[in-house]
Amino acid sequence: MQFTAKLVEILPLQTGKGRNGEWKKQDLIVETAGQYPKKVCVSVWGDKLEGVTLKPEQHYDISFDIESREFNGKWYTDVKAWKISPESKATESVPPEFLDSSPADDLPPSGGYYDEPPF
Repeated sequence: MQFTAKLVEILPLQTGKGRNGEWKKQDLIVETAGQYPKKVCVSVWGDKLEGVTLKPEQHYDISFDIESREFNGKWYTDVKAWKISPESKATESVPPEFLDSSPADDLPPSGGYYDEPPF
């Protein structure tokens, strides 16, 4: 799954040692867009943030998985990001001449040259 959100807060880095070795986890608070914005805590495990400079108030594309687990009769849900990158604008790669024209402008007039078969 994926969504785009504004980075609100970067929580302190958590580290530790487990039976599989050392681990690190970075929690981020992001806010979704829309009429009713929601704040979401997204966890990033390991080195998935290497090469990404996070800045509060900037928008990011976040690819994530949702996972729930039971512990002592209670259920806990994590939003785990596996990729975070600066927001990509879909229109950035589209040439400007394609943004201004209407698709109907390129159609032939009714009764035009498409009425007969091409052979």
